[in-house]
Amino acid sequence: MNSTTDPTLRSFLDVAPDSPFPIQNLPYGVFRRDEDETGTLGVAIGDYVLDLKVVDDFGGFDTPALRDTDAFQRRTLNDFMALGKTAWDEARACVQRLLRADEPFLRDHPQLREMALVRQSQVEMLLPAAIGDYTDFYSSKEHATNVGVMLRGPDNALQPNWLHLPVAYHGRSSSVVVSGTDVRRPCGQTRADNAEAPTFGPSRSLDFELEMGCFVGPGNPLGVPIPVSRAADHLFGMVLVNDWSARDVQRWEYVPLGPFLAKNFATSISPWVVPFAALESFRCAGPAQQPPPLPYLRTAGDQAFDIQLEVFLETAAGDRHRISRSNFKFLYWNVCQQLAHHASNGCNLRPGDLLATGTISGPTPDSYGSLLELAWKGTKPLTLGKEKRVFLEDGDRLTLTGWCQGSGYRVGFGEVTGRILPAEA
Repeated sequence: MNSTTDPTLRSFLDVAPDSPFPIQNLPYGVFRRDEDETGTLGVAIGDYVLDLKVVDDFGGFDTPALRDTDAFQRRTLNDFMALGKTAWDEARACVQRLLRADEPFLRDHPQLREMALVRQSQVEMLLPAAIGDYTDFYSSKEHATNVGVMLRGPDNALQPNWLHLPVAYHGRSSSVVVSGTDVRRPCGQTRADNAEAPTFGPSRSLDFELEMGCFVGPGNPLGVPIPVSRAADHLFGMVLVNDWSARDVQRWEYVPLGPFLAKNFATSISPWVVPFAALESFRCAGPAQQPPPLPYLRTAGDQAFDIQLEVFLETAAGDRHRISRSNFKFLYWNVCQQLAHHASNGCNLRPGDLLATGTISGPTPDSYGSLLELAWKGTKPLTLGKEKRVFLEDGDRLTLTGWCQGSGYRVGFGEVTGRILPAEA
């Protein structure tokens, strides 16, 4: 058993069994107490945030890989991500020890607890990293097949390359936003089926995509690939991702170079980065890969994770409906293959780069990860009480959540949420 996710571990803080942030999790984030502050690094524990700067100031990270770094004094997680796996493991062990029920350092010092612990309800969460580059993959076979059937028919659903490499496109890092940020309906160029010429205006087919994302750790120099066997050493942790998509804009613009304005107006991520060490107990087998990948993409052992995913749509009237249940384990291409392929040509990945998985759809209609699939290109509208949806309407709020269920605890990602605002006049 992974000792850091031992179900018998307990914190001196009262943490509810259904809390996403028990001592077995300890995700990293960046927070501020008021608008005049810049970011401070923290770890979520129950309803609290542990201030890592305070822990560092009191000598809480006196380990070989951490004692000479100022990464915990920074305003983003980038420098900590750059330190690598040994430093990540040491930091996790330090934080877990400080929060244990049998450790008096914080537990028995009220003044130190007052400085180091703040309720999550009293802070604002910021983006966890300065994201230099953002890449979005297309790694769910079910999603790719569904979209292919809609576009090309069942006999030609997957493109010839799809079963041989993790397809991806480069997104726009400047428009990655943290959960809770409103998303304005984009304008773009579209062309109706019966029209000879395109028009410009607000998207009428605004969609979400249920995804997850990995933050890159140390990365690689330009020209030096990362072997798939070492890819895990370069993956810091995971977040929830909503890749907002304007389907009508995408349909017109994607030939021949793929997504552009249909995707780059906003991508939302959850604020807490769950380290892979917290997910080890939830490893499982992913889909069988046939034909076998080329040698540079072959991985051994269980490379998927049993992460339960849900999507909720709340209408402007306040009615909230769960519209999808999926699971991370459905991904055909795993995250190590994604990173290794990305760097296989010598592309240099850097600390804080974000790699999104692509839409995570399951094998059944209730597990599809987008409205394009759930409403099947508009032919099967979703019924939401007295309303119906084919695509998102102004005032709709989307919430994505995810967690791994342990024995008496869960390792959760929190949520990523965003509300649709009308297009800019």
